Amino acid sequence: MEKELEGRTAEEITLPLLGDPAPDFEAVTTFGTLRLSDFKGSWLVLFSHPADFTPVCTTEFIAFAEIYDELKKKNTELLGLSVDSVSSHIAWARNIEEKVGVKIPFPIIADLSKEVAIKYGMLHPGQSKTETVRCVFIIDPEGILRAMLYYPLSNGRNMDEIMRLIDAFQTSDKHKVATPANWRPGDEVVVPPPKTQEMAEERMKEGYKCVDWYLCKKKL
Repeated sequence: MEKELEGRTAEEITLPLLGDPAPDFEAVTTFGTLRLSDFKGSWLVLFSHPADFTPVCTTEFIAFAEIYDELKKKNTELLGLSVDSVSSHIAWARNIEEKVGVKIPFPIIADLSKEVAIKYGMLHPGQSKTETVRCVFIIDPEGILRAMLYYPLSNGRNMDEIMRLIDAFQTSDKHKVATPANWRPGDEVVVPPPKTQEMAEERMKEGYKCVDWYLCKKKL
């Protein structure tokens, strides 16, 4: 499989697409064998890290563990992945708890075959021919891929942005609205733009806070 990856060009590596069903998988994890379908009905944050027992990844795992309880309150599960073995994952999680006092409460996929990594476009030869880059995939309760974030090996992720995205998606789905740049829970949301000339003319009379007919906001 490694030789297969090394022979691939950047043009041959495919990425999943937003709005499509997330690539299905069945994988060995630190919590036993799990399938994507096991998470149906919950939001899922699937993320990859380059390798166990590495410094930036350790800080990220501590950070993911710290937001775990808040994600659970939002009906959201966490699932990690790297191409290390289950034994390595278990040893690393135990080491983090022993050295830092943080228990890793979520499962980690041991993707030794790189099967899941290839399906999700986690392997970028320009960064590493053997390790997964730092990816985040947000999958909704129906199994639809809603967001993808990719980071290089050298820089850790921002947990605040992941939490913000979950809040934004859940708000958009519940209230049928969009969210503007830098939106935070409690901020005004964007009213969907009118679809006809008649609706555009009526929009300015509907009591929203409008810049013009195509950009109107409201409080929830």
